[in-house]
Amino acid sequence: MVRILLLRHARAGWAAPGMRDYDRPLEDSGRIDARAIGQAMRHRGYSPAKTICSGAMRARETLVGLTGSLELRDISYSDGLYETDANGYLAMIRSAGDVESVLLVGHNPMMEDTGLALSGNGEADAIELLSGGFPTAGLAVIRMDGPLAHAELGKGYLEDFLTPANIAD
Repeated sequence: MVRILLLRHARAGWAAPGMRDYDRPLEDSGRIDARAIGQAMRHRGYSPAKTICSGAMRARETLVGLTGSLELRDISYSDGLYETDANGYLAMIRSAGDVESVLLVGHNPMMEDTGLALSGNGEADAIELLSGGFPTAGLAVIRMDGPLAHAELGKGYLEDFLTPANIAD
């Protein structure tokens, strides 16, 4: 069994005049949410063996928010998570290597598309939450049989879906 953790970046501010979308930083509430999701991940045992993070500022800052709670190792950055579609996300998951879990820190709508496409089944509450959208700092936890290299659409089990609004549950 392997786990795929899909984390949408936390809430970012609007781009200032002349600022690229890629360079938008997190808002203060986004930093708080990133830390809270990191704590919830630690509490539930969701500690990835490998992390692939978008190079965009808001994704990198979200990752920093996790590091207060999680010991992240084998971190790489990819602009592909900023530029590609759900098929590109699936390709990155498959290329993660022979690890038991991978965390992708990226963007919507690709996070939502990827989470829904991978999850053929799952916990009823998690499916209902994910079907309602993928909010900032949302985390989908998808379990699959076999190695990540063989991850297939519709073959995953949505084990959990955490959002800043539901982590106190």
